Amino acid sequence: MEQTTTFTALVAHTVTDTEINYVQVMPADPVPGTVTPFRGWGYGQMLSNGTFDFVRRPIKRRKPALKLPHSSVSFGTDGYIRYTFTLPAEQKEECAELLYEEASEAAEFIYGTL
Repeated sequence: MEQTTTFTALVAHTVTDTEINYVQVMPADPVPGTVTPFRGWGYGQMLSNGTFDFVRRPIKRRKPALKLPHSSVSFGTDGYIRYTFTLPAEQKEECAELLYEEASEAAEFIYGTL
């Protein structure tokens, strides 16, 4: 469901000393609850006439295809297979054994899936 909210605002554009573009939108009549606040990465475009568009980039978070005690396997939409191994520092003595066991199980899963 699309919802468009239109309001009058002052737009300030600043270029910092490090050449970072900073755009601030300040409503002429601020009313709490007018828009849903958000924070995120996206694509912004400012035209020479001051028109500014911003499109928030969606974050695609998927559950791993395989979750093991210290690692996981996921299949990315970019065609890559990701194997992630995370180990607490207090288990560093077991690293080689755990990595071998879990990587072997992950490899079997990957070959069985493809």
